Amino acid sequence: MQLKKTFRWRDRSVAWDKIGAGPAVVMCHGTPWSAQLWVPFARALSAEFSVYLWDMPGYGQSSKHAGHAVDLGTQAELLTDLLAYWGLDQPDVIAHDYGGAVSLRAHLLHQARYSSLCLVDVVALRPWGSDYFRLVAANHEVFAAQPPAVHRGALEAYIATATHRGLSKDQLNTLTTPWLSSDGQPAFYRQIAAADERFTDEIQDRYGEIDLPVLVIWGAADTWIPVDRAHQLATAIPGAALEIIDQAGHLIHYDAPVELAVALHRWLTRQLQR
Repeated sequence: MQLKKTFRWRDRSVAWDKIGAGPAVVMCHGTPWSAQLWVPFARALSAEFSVYLWDMPGYGQSSKHAGHAVDLGTQAELLTDLLAYWGLDQPDVIAHDYGGAVSLRAHLLHQARYSSLCLVDVVALRPWGSDYFRLVAANHEVFAAQPPAVHRGALEAYIATATHRGLSKDQLNTLTTPWLSSDGQPAFYRQIAAADERFTDEIQDRYGEIDLPVLVIWGAADTWIPVDRAHQLATAIPGAALEIIDQAGHLIHYDAPVELAVALHRWLTRQLQR
């Protein structure tokens, strides 16, 4: 899906789009993904909701300028301003991976208001980040200079570890294409190098302040962020509901699409009835 609209923010070009009509739902992607991961779910929900999709700067169809910060703190400030630009006061927010930290920071540090928050296999609790992240952070310019074929092979191998059931060729192409262009390859390593646990350290002890409906959804077979974090996160947020989906890894969108779609629709419908 081509994101046809653009939001200009601090010299960045933020690609976004809206489909459907009804109560507003904002979907936030993580790393190294883009809004494309949410597109099938957005289309399914669009009969009843106005679904907003956007690519964080440095990702997907948004700008990937080498001099622009892509850390979680910057992305949270952007999300706050993007909600204001859209004129959304209290949308329902659905977030995956990094999108969890971004949406939580926007809410706790920048007073972004949500009607509800659904956190799907999110980055939210210390410790996080892998040995690979630390290796890239120390050598990201070297990684960025790899021959394109070597980069592609490493990228595909890395992404494959996020799924429990495996990826089809089309799914793999969807996930890798933004990172294979001349500006996408260095951008891939820049966003990994920008990973810093301090961005969740600053908010983790404040999860008890969250006063809105929250649902935590997790793949039972997630090897990127193990399922014990789901239980910890649901305990840390007052009143949070928890749903564990079997036979699903970190890319729960592909591992268990029907189960995830049903869980999201059930959650959003419940919010309409409040």
